[in-house]
Amino acid sequence: KADQAVEGTHGISGVEELVGEPAPEIYSAAASLFVLKAGAALIERERADFLYLSLTDYMQHKFTPEDTESLDFYAALDHELGRLLDLGAVVGATADHGMNSKQTVGGEPNVIYLESLLSEELKEEVKVILPITDPYVLHHGALGSLACVHLPDSIDAGKIISRLLKLDGITEAYDRATAARKLELPADRIGDVVVLSGRDVVIGRTPDYHDLAAIRDGLRSHGGRYEEMVPFLLSEKINVEYSRRTGDLRNFDIFEFTTNGIQT
Repeated sequence: KADQAVEGTHGISGVEELVGEPAPEIYSAAASLFVLKAGAALIERERADFLYLSLTDYMQHKFTPEDTESLDFYAALDHELGRLLDLGAVVGATADHGMNSKQTVGGEPNVIYLESLLSEELKEEVKVILPITDPYVLHHGALGSLACVHLPDSIDAGKIISRLLKLDGITEAYDRATAARKLELPADRIGDVVVLSGRDVVIGRTPDYHDLAAIRDGLRSHGGRYEEMVPFLLSEKINVEYSRRTGDLRNFDIFEFTTNGIQT
């Protein structure tokens, strides 16, 4: 929506003119490249001292790392990152999650419809919330590997956890307090039970809720333990102080390492 940005509400206008090309379709490789081009343009015009550039994960959802489309995309990313480096920027790059194929051997989405399953078994209404849900259904069809289950007061969470852990494809299930501690989640924003699925499995609500036609070309998604590993890249060497702190890096550390952790 870069073409909709105006000075009064976004602090910038004329983004398309700045970049020198029209804002691309969100479901494209060009969407991420446009962001990097905008960053380079801001530096070139001395309109920014610090940039946080957030890309989409559309390409990772749609293609494996070995696909030609992915290789072409990463070559283009390298080119745009090179522009930033040539302009004197110190670049730190990371990701918020990894990505895995979530399909059966036949190529169909490998889904556990948790809301349907529990509501049918318990004969009471159960609400499943999927944190991955966003407007971009062509990415993942609102199917990911983590779900929050909200139970009626009459249902014991411990019994539900025991039942869930017997399901093929479910790898972890925790009550609210345990999930908040082990997964570092805010207790007031999660369900009575938090559930994670396996490397090739996603959790859904009901068959009617998800439009699988949106992911008919294949489902790659994230949200579970198997998507925790992400890259952590810096364009400069790390200084002595920060080299001692690389044993347990988190993706959010990229800000501190980029601004304070490089050799000068």
